[in-house]
Amino acid sequence: MKKIIYILFAASLGLSSCGGDDSNKNGDEKAALGGVKYGGVFRVNETEDFRSLYPLNVTEVVAHRITNQVYQGLVKLNQEDLTVLPSLAEKWEINEDATSFTFHLRKGVKFHDNKCFPDGKGRELKASDVKFALDKVCESFPENQMYWIFKDKVKGSDAYFQSTVAKKHLPTGVEGIKVIDDYTVQIDLDYPFAGFLKILSHSSCWIYPKEAFDTYGVDMRINCVGTGPFRIKTVKESEAVILEANPDYYGIDEHGNKLPYLDGIKYTFIKEKKAELLEFKKGNLDMVFRLPLEMIKDVVGELEDAKKGGNKPYIMQVVPAMSVVYLGMQNKLAPFDNVDVRKAFNYAIDKNAIVTYTLQGEGRPALHGLVPPFKGYDFEGVKGYDYNVEKAKEHLAKAGYPGGKGFPEVTLQINSGGGDRNVQTAEVVQKMLAENLNVKVKIEQLQFPQHLENLETGKALFWRSGWIADYPDPENFLNLLYGINVPADISTKSFINSVRYQSATYDAKFKEALKEVDEAKRYELYKQADQIAVDDAATVPILHDENTRLIQIYVKNFPSNAMEYRDMTEVYFDKEQ
Repeated sequence: MKKIIYILFAASLGLSSCGGDDSNKNGDEKAALGGVKYGGVFRVNETEDFRSLYPLNVTEVVAHRITNQVYQGLVKLNQEDLTVLPSLAEKWEINEDATSFTFHLRKGVKFHDNKCFPDGKGRELKASDVKFALDKVCESFPENQMYWIFKDKVKGSDAYFQSTVAKKHLPTGVEGIKVIDDYTVQIDLDYPFAGFLKILSHSSCWIYPKEAFDTYGVDMRINCVGTGPFRIKTVKESEAVILEANPDYYGIDEHGNKLPYLDGIKYTFIKEKKAELLEFKKGNLDMVFRLPLEMIKDVVGELEDAKKGGNKPYIMQVVPAMSVVYLGMQNKLAPFDNVDVRKAFNYAIDKNAIVTYTLQGEGRPALHGLVPPFKGYDFEGVKGYDYNVEKAKEHLAKAGYPGGKGFPEVTLQINSGGGDRNVQTAEVVQKMLAENLNVKVKIEQLQFPQHLENLETGKALFWRSGWIADYPDPENFLNLLYGINVPADISTKSFINSVRYQSATYDAKFKEALKEVDEAKRYELYKQADQIAVDDAATVPILHDENTRLIQIYVKNFPSNAMEYRDMTEVYFDKEQ
């Protein structure tokens, strides 16, 4: 379901840009075949800093939105409907039982010019580059947080990973990743998995050259060498990231126009949403993602004014998000190692009230499992926790804390981004737990990188978190609770399963689902796994979000989608409207 609304802001329509960049002024665009136009720098702001731009360490949305324009994988997603499209691979074959995938690479694709190459000129991408980058997914080193993508899926992934742990790399790399010839790669799996193509659209499967890794090492976090439509021009952390069009990009559109259309993309890092929105109103930004809660009423009023006046200088796009906001509880440490404590928290929090009153209807309460609504997935068939104070008290008493007596004060950790909604949600949770369970909660707000570090290393006991789909499949959410992703040592990073939930029953059902080729049967098994995790109160799902954008009226070919997946390859400006 998608809503597109036209909105009028009573504000200056000046088009001068942030930082003195005047490349977006009217008249800079040049016409091309099919009515599209070349030129302009797309200006967008992020309220959080990125942590790393290295594909195997892209663990948050800001980095993904930048690097998705720079790197490419064998496949990518359609920006409108999230179906799988060819990218570096122009075609592929899948065997009958979905255990072997053969990809045929485009010829003539070049890496970006970069000093990591002997002559500074990007060379042609070959199948050996694909093997190098995908083997890296299965190596043990601090900058790689993505082994879970291939673990127990790609043939030989575990053997290769263990060899790298022992510092004795198998010379052939991952057994199941094979170079057939310069333009053909074959990937073999341990079991049938029809959803594997979707996984290959993940950022961890983007391809980069060995020369870049050898030259930059850990500094690949800001030194990007890909094959995408844009390349890195400037990185000033916490200030700006500027991308420029890749002159050697292979892509052409249906009319024969060379891609991309834009001259570049500029990311700024204004921390306050009010200031960001003001820049948009001034014409200094081309889009704003998410509106502060306190501005929603103003937006509604401006929408009504726009309808009356007939003026439509801005567009608002609203799409139900393929995401979940939840409260994480460290399942391995007291007091949350007790299932009755976790159940008590689930019953004590009124999700409907949070969405309806605190968030003024923004999003949908997560009344079922962790997985948001998916086409074909019976998410409503998962029985969640009703708001029930009496049951909450019963479970807390059963855990040994009648009336909250003796229960330790806990800290609810939240990140600093997200405007006021993070704080407001945390304060309501704090109040509900105090009133319903007599549990004292302290709120601690951290910068996003430190927030992630704490919950991944087991330093946080209780925290607010969110997950936006990396690829459109319920597996991507349920993998958050797959026990095989939990390290033995609590201080060892557990990126994907940060709550460290482990259940043999859940894992068995999840693995059964992974091996099921029939999608309807697979989704039913996912639902059963989802129910097991709910029964164990592994997390406290709060809401399924909405993606809300404001874009300037002249921005074209930039559809919204449930993942907020952004592909700027064919975005263009038409200011003559």
